[in-house]
Order: sequence, then structure tokens, then C-alpha cells
Amino acid sequence: MAVRDPLRVMCVDDNHDVADSEVLLLQVSGFDAQACYNGADALATVESFQPDVCLIDLHMPGMDGDVLALRLRAFAFGYSPMLIAVTAMGDPVHRMASFDLHWVKPVDPVVMIRILQRVRNSRLEDTRL
Repeated sequence: MAVRDPLRVMCVDDNHDVADSEVLLLQVSGFDAQACYNGADALATVESFQPDVCLIDLHMPGMDGDVLALRLRAFAFGYSPMLIAVTAMGDPVHRMASFDLHWVKPVDPVVMIRILQRVRNSRLEDTRL
């Protein structure tokens, strides 16, 4: 799959303010971002949006972030989006193998942008090789 510019980021959090704030921050920073407020919405959106990165809250009602991550990993897109757990739980017990990274809330917005810029840049560099 060709690397797109800007990087597409799906923000999944049952707290609408958190998801919407992440989306706004990412959009003003040059990313293409979309909010989903639960796991079912994320699964319904993922095929049409085709995110490069998914920021996923772990503790959501209905389908929690761990189950969503496992379902996204099983989804046959032809590529694998980077999955980042975003949680208030900093304990290593809560670090699930289905995620590429784990961020503890509140996530420093400067750090979030820098890491996502590095992801974008590394994917662009990989296509140039």
C-alpha cells in the first residue's frame, strides 16, 4: 500500500471530548484525523477511512480497547495500521501485546505530534528505498 501524506489517524475514545480534542490537535498539526466513540464505530469506519495509526482508549463500554485491537489486527486490509493504546493505566500489567505503543493519559500533545511525525517520516523513507 502506498504511503499517504498526510498520515491518517483514527482516535477511538468513549469520552467525546478526548477523541474530539485529539482530532482537532492532529488536524491543526497537518494530519488527517477522525474520531470514533466506541469499538463498533471504529470497526464500521476503519475500512473506509483506512487509518495508518489508531489511538485507542483501553477502557470503553461495550467493546474495550483490547478487543478492538485484536479485531483490527484480524481485519484483512492488505496492511497493518499502527495501534497505540491510550490509557490512564500506566501499570505494565495493562500493556497488551496487540498494541505497538502504550501512552499514559494525559498524553503530552507535543510528544504525540512528534511521535506521529516520526511514524509518518519513517513510512515515507521506507517507500523511497
